[in-house]
Amino acid sequence: MNDKSILEGLFRQHYGKMIHLARTLLHDDAEAQDVVQDVFARLLENEYQMTGSKTEAYLMSAVRNSCLNHIRKMQLRERFKHLHPLDEADDMRPIEEVLAELDQINAIVEEQIEEPQRTIFRLRFDEELTFQEIATRLDMSVGAVYKYLRQCISRIKSLI
Repeated sequence: MNDKSILEGLFRQHYGKMIHLARTLLHDDAEAQDVVQDVFARLLENEYQMTGSKTEAYLMSAVRNSCLNHIRKMQLRERFKHLHPLDEADDMRPIEEVLAELDQINAIVEEQIEEPQRTIFRLRFDEELTFQEIATRLDMSVGAVYKYLRQCISRIKSLI
C-alpha cells in the first residue's frame, strides 16, 4: 500500500470490527491484537491496493483466516506436547548432560532413522520450520509430516 494515510484510514475505519472478530474466534485479547496487527503489517509490506466496497470484506476475511491459522498452529503444538511431554526435571540438569543427550539423539537420527523421517526431523528441529512449511517443501500433507515426525520421535525415545 503506497500511501500510509490510506492504511491509517483503513485502520481507523475497520479496526473495531476486526478486533471484535479476532477476540470472538481466539478468546484472547493479546492474540487478537497480534492477529489484527499482522494483517495490517502484511498490507503495508505487500503494498496491496484496496479501494471500493470490498475492502471491509477483504479485511474481515484476512482476520478470520489468520485466526484460523493461529488456532491450527496451537492445536498442532498441543498434539505435539502430548506426544513428547517435557519433564520439568530436565530443566535442572547440567548443560553437559543435556548436550550429551542431544549428541546421542543426533547420532540416532543419522544412523538409525530412515527417510523421510530424518529429513522431517531435521527441518523441524534444526531449521525450525513449521509443519506447513515442511509439507510444502517436501510436497506432502501436513498430516503426513506430523505422522512421520511422531514415528521418528517414538523411535528415538525407544532407543534412548
